[in-house]
Amino acid sequence: LKIVGMKMLRLTLPQAQNFYQEHQAKPFFADMVHFMCSAPVVIMCLEGENAIKLNREIMGVTNPQAAQVGTIRKIYGASIGANAVHGSDSPHAAEREINFFFPPAEIFSLLIIKKGGKK
Repeated sequence: LKIVGMKMLRLTLPQAQNFYQEHQAKPFFADMVHFMCSAPVVIMCLEGENAIKLNREIMGVTNPQAAQVGTIRKIYGASIGANAVHGSDSPHAAEREINFFFPPAEIFSLLIIKKGGKK
């Protein structure tokens, strides 16, 4: 995997609620958005063959207690609402999530450069 976009920021409550809107009805939603606003976060855009699948293997399953030893969530996650890392689960979600945080000029992708600067 190659990092093609990265920034550190502190999410506002409305930003976190909007970003995680698909989980709004779930019992962990309020705790999760408050956790995501509790400290700065590092946002990354990754590129590579099977990037979504590989990144999800590195992260581990959502519940840190059920995650495999050595995964980010097993090492750093405290609960489902505070599982230390988020990753897109599909190309559609990745596109929405990348666009949420990065304007096109902040993505330094070789794929974009090879296509003449167009996505």
